[in-house]
Amino acid sequence: MRNIVLFGPPGAGKGTQSALLVDHFGFVHLSTGDIFRANIKGQTELGTLAKSYMDQGQLVPDDVTIRMLEDSANGHPDANGFIFDGFPRTTAQAEALDRFLEGKGQSISGMLALEVEEDELRDRLAKRAETSGRADDADPAVIQKRIDVYNAETAPVAEHYQGQGKYHGIAGMGSIEDIFARLRDAIDGLA
Repeated sequence: MRNIVLFGPPGAGKGTQSALLVDHFGFVHLSTGDIFRANIKGQTELGTLAKSYMDQGQLVPDDVTIRMLEDSANGHPDANGFIFDGFPRTTAQAEALDRFLEGKGQSISGMLALEVEEDELRDRLAKRAETSGRADDADPAVIQKRIDVYNAETAPVAEHYQGQGKYHGIAGMGSIEDIFARLRDAIDGLA
């Protein structure tokens, strides 16, 4: 079983690429963004709490995020592997994910980090706001805050996987097909 962390800043293309990887490899896609939105829409206690942080462009606290993610992963006992999209976002989350998977006799196979220039991220997020109706992508100040939070708090998570020899930087610029081919080749190399 291969478990992949698909990593990168907001707007890097994690959701788009995850869908292609799920189709190709048969992985279960666990997106913290999707999990948060489902909990928010369902007005769960955790969803209401997560929304209060997301509306300000801040990270949802680790304990809330971890509980939601573990519930979702446990809902797929026969999974062929997982793509973790948007998680982990902190070193504490990475350590919690390692412990969770170890408890299932598994581990992270690799972190694939989409590398995209900031100007391109801002453009992609603004375009996504027009097509998806996601309010968090419509405000340039919130977009910049999300990028800044990623750079300050989330990017250091890569060091956790670099230390394990599991980090793989992937060029996230170019066509969707070209980026997918690079990701697919990297995953094939993890087998």
